[in-house]
Amino acid sequence: MGSFCASCNALFCFFFLVYSVYQCSVIGVDGGQVAQLTVDTKGPGRKIPETMFGIFFEEINHAGAGGLWAELVSNRGFEAGGPTIPSNIDPWGIIGDESSVVVATDRSSPFEHNKLALRMEVLCDDNSNSTNICPAGGVGVYNPGYWGMNVEQGKWFTVVMYVRSEGAVNVSVALTSSNGLQTLAATNFVGNACTVGNWTKFTANLRATATNRNARLQLTATKKGVIWFDQVSVMPVDTYQFGKISLFICSLPYTTSLVTQNHNFRKDITQMLADLKPRFLRFPGGCFVEGDWLRNAFRWKQTVGPWEERPGHFGDVWQYWTDDGLGYFEFLQLAEDINALPMWVVNNGLSHHDEVDTTSIGPFVQEALDSIEFARGAPNSTWGSLRAAMGHQDPFNLKYIALGNEDCWKKNYRGNYMKFYDAIKRVYPDIKIISNCDGSSRKLNHPADFYDYHIYTSAVNLFTMAHQFDRTSRDGPKAFVSEYAVRGKEAGQGSLMAALAEAAFLIGIEKNSDVVEMASYAPLFVNSNDRTWNPDAIVFNASHAFGTPSYWMQHFFRESSGATLLSSNLTTNSSSPLIASAVTWKSSEDNNTYIRIKVVNFGNVSVTTRISIDGGQQTNSLQLSATMKTVLTSGNPLDENSFKEPTKVAPVRSVLKDGGKDVDAELPPYSFTAFDFLTDSSGLRTVETDASYKASI
Repeated sequence: MGSFCASCNALFCFFFLVYSVYQCSVIGVDGGQVAQLTVDTKGPGRKIPETMFGIFFEEINHAGAGGLWAELVSNRGFEAGGPTIPSNIDPWGIIGDESSVVVATDRSSPFEHNKLALRMEVLCDDNSNSTNICPAGGVGVYNPGYWGMNVEQGKWFTVVMYVRSEGAVNVSVALTSSNGLQTLAATNFVGNACTVGNWTKFTANLRATATNRNARLQLTATKKGVIWFDQVSVMPVDTYQFGKISLFICSLPYTTSLVTQNHNFRKDITQMLADLKPRFLRFPGGCFVEGDWLRNAFRWKQTVGPWEERPGHFGDVWQYWTDDGLGYFEFLQLAEDINALPMWVVNNGLSHHDEVDTTSIGPFVQEALDSIEFARGAPNSTWGSLRAAMGHQDPFNLKYIALGNEDCWKKNYRGNYMKFYDAIKRVYPDIKIISNCDGSSRKLNHPADFYDYHIYTSAVNLFTMAHQFDRTSRDGPKAFVSEYAVRGKEAGQGSLMAALAEAAFLIGIEKNSDVVEMASYAPLFVNSNDRTWNPDAIVFNASHAFGTPSYWMQHFFRESSGATLLSSNLTTNSSSPLIASAVTWKSSEDNNTYIRIKVVNFGNVSVTTRISIDGGQQTNSLQLSATMKTVLTSGNPLDENSFKEPTKVAPVRSVLKDGGKDVDAELPPYSFTAFDFLTDSSGLRTVETDASYKASI
């Protein structure tokens, strides 16, 4: 460079040096990695579907039983051990020895579909003249719930159970510490022989006087005799949206009343779902829908109506019992509560090991039609009337049906699929039907509104798959990426690296939102005591919960559904593994218009980036202010969150100084960064939001 300057005249050398200084300030004289991201606001952009990002719930890892569903008693109806007696009553345990109490199941339950009950014969007595005096506190049974019950001081709990006896009863009902030595809340169920000679329902509200995160329920007695128990339930009163007032229309003749709703969803983890602002809820699986064998598949008719009448079933894929308190109705209700559209995955006569022949599929098709009538039918229709009786007079806004799960390769899938498709479209032509067959690389050979796409792979591979749909045909059904996640050693139990690769994949989906309609991460939940599948978005135990980096990553896309995708161009001075997108949306909270720019740096070095917003002739009228920066990163790409450090890897927000149409920012290594620009929308062309989107009718 020196010899060149010596040969030029002084004026030229001066301008060259000025130019060189400017270039060094942009590209880095020290050879550091830099990037230029230009966002074009001149054009109208492209509307991203209103349903772009949602959530997928599967009953796996005790996600519902012992998780989302707030019921604290495990095996509340004593059915989990099977219908043959005597049966295993696990996790129920016995208080007292064989000389004082004998416990066994029998088939005396008053409920037609749940014939097992618990027979407890008390052999001791409280009579001082007895030769077998009961120990202090009595004898009986206890239930530890799902790895402990979370009891907090001052909180209320509703206890319900059915009791029968041949004589008078005085049953102590208590929430205690795990060893029974500390009483947290207690009452007594008392009944004379006439009252409890037949099955009698007892209900009580208990208020805890102390806190214990590993509590249990105890049922004890001190008087000799035989007592039967069935359908024992403990529900926390403080659940998600408890106290919300809603209008309830009773059955004919119609009367109306205001009721305080309690839908029995665990408060903290349901709020975490709502915080994602999901536009749809896919349920209840997954493999849970199919079953290893059809006899153990999810059958919706057995999961509706009074909870005491629900038989429950053994989920043989993930190997645990569910009492199905979290049933078809509750899933529809959950979707409405979090303002998401329900997406019902129907069993189409196929499991992992057996298949219904297409010639015999008719009853399964009718079950699907009945399920739609339950959700959408008039309150005086056969199945709509049951929904109304359960407290939801108005129809649910069910618009999406997925036929099966990962079944495309099975012998009877296409034949069964067409039977379902034709029957549903004939009665409900507006319902969108989702095929299990992948249409991303070749055309489907059957009609569908959407096709399902699942991907579980390594972080590096998923990062490169940001371009998966670049070459997908723009004709035909659109994709529903209903299950995506990074798995393997680099994912661990939920690492930063996994979240960054997933973020890059979702940016690619945003850019291909003309051929991808919806996307959801999987699995959603894991109880830390049953880690059947790793990683997951939300980890919980009886008392606490935290989001993995993959959960926090999804927060960056909360505003993308229904937003406008802006054209953007990213250039670098090296092969830096960067990917970026830009959207604009109007906030429903403050009615302001924002531009959000998201950038993933998947490399191990920081990148200096200049962000320029180009409004063309409208640039001067496009006013930008209040630039916020949100960063998801950590010191090690394999860092994870935990109960001890629940936010070790979580978004950090800050005000970006010197915000404007040109912003210089540093992208840390292994990071996901979002820049939010508050705009004066008069200089910004946007696409109108689809006003037809709503979560409930």
